[in-house]
Amino acid sequence: MNTDLTDTTSSKIITALTDARHSIGAAAIGMVLTLVIVTDEGSAYDALKAASEASREHPSRILAVIKRPGRSPRARAEARLDAEIRVGSEAGTGEIVVLRLHGELANQPQSVVLPLLLPDAPVVVWWPENAPESPAEDPLGALAQRRITDALTAESPVEALGVRASSYTPGDTDLAWTRITPWRSMLAAALDQRRAWITFAVVEGESYNPSVELLGMWLANRLKIPVERVVSNGPGLTAVRLRTDGGDVVLDRADGLMATLSMPNQPDRQVALKRRETADLIAEELRRLDPDDIYASAVRTGVDKLVVPGTSAEAEAEGAGAPAKAAKTAKESKAGTSAAETASRRRVTAKVPGTAGKTASAKRTTRPEKRSGS
Repeated sequence: MNTDLTDTTSSKIITALTDARHSIGAAAIGMVLTLVIVTDEGSAYDALKAASEASREHPSRILAVIKRPGRSPRARAEARLDAEIRVGSEAGTGEIVVLRLHGELANQPQSVVLPLLLPDAPVVVWWPENAPESPAEDPLGALAQRRITDALTAESPVEALGVRASSYTPGDTDLAWTRITPWRSMLAAALDQRRAWITFAVVEGESYNPSVELLGMWLANRLKIPVERVVSNGPGLTAVRLRTDGGDVVLDRADGLMATLSMPNQPDRQVALKRRETADLIAEELRRLDPDDIYASAVRTGVDKLVVPGTSAEAEAEGAGAPAKAAKTAKESKAGTSAAETASRRRVTAKVPGTAGKTASAKRTTRPEKRSGS
């Protein structure tokens, strides 16, 4: 059931929502949170579709805020609120209210959204594109317990990670981080099976994909080892190689669907590692609304901590701390037989500035920690 309201107010929208629920026989409100989507006309359809699918797992009131300040001085001077209310099958298991804020009202979105929030329920704000530099200081972000951005949609995705790190406030998260949850879970499970000293790591993925950098920063932060970032043809993340004293642990996904897990002295295994849709990512983020401390520590690690391609041999030698091993590694590097150099020859290397950093504690017996509940 759809209801269109032109030049309306928040109180009239609440009344229309109540009438719509009664008309379909759902007098009670059974929703668990309010999801506010800040978007534009071009991205509204995809964002609302993803949110509607996610609401089947998390019944919610979805408020789509579309700002239309106007181009002419006259249009910018007026203030008008138009709303579209969707209840029933088109809204999933919740309610959808599309708010179009015209003119001066576009500068005060919180005044429209605040009366429409579900009482005594969490608030989540999601920016599918054009997220503010500091989500917690945004007028709508200040109303929320959880703020979701997506660095992948930024003009410079890798630089967006630095912005997210500098403005991080408990409750912030990013879909670039959510995309690597299966990778982190799989790597942690693999190291549960084989306890080994990890001395070096290589993360491969397509260019301009911040999830690759985030996975590398997570490994560097949790294991205190040098991590090399290598660019591949994609799609998305393609491989992770963990150098251990007994051989390499490799998780390789070339087609975006199935991955191969290779471990020393064990047969290769095929594991499902499909690239997920936006609805699945949003549903995962709505499962828990407390601060994600692991994401905070990973994004604050910094892209500059990733090793410059071509210096992996020196970084590994420094991490091992043995002159003999350094000489052997240098020889392998010169001959082109090391795993990192082989990856660099097969794929175009990323131009990531920075150094390997301190690697005195490169040998580590603990596994990377999974995000709780993922």
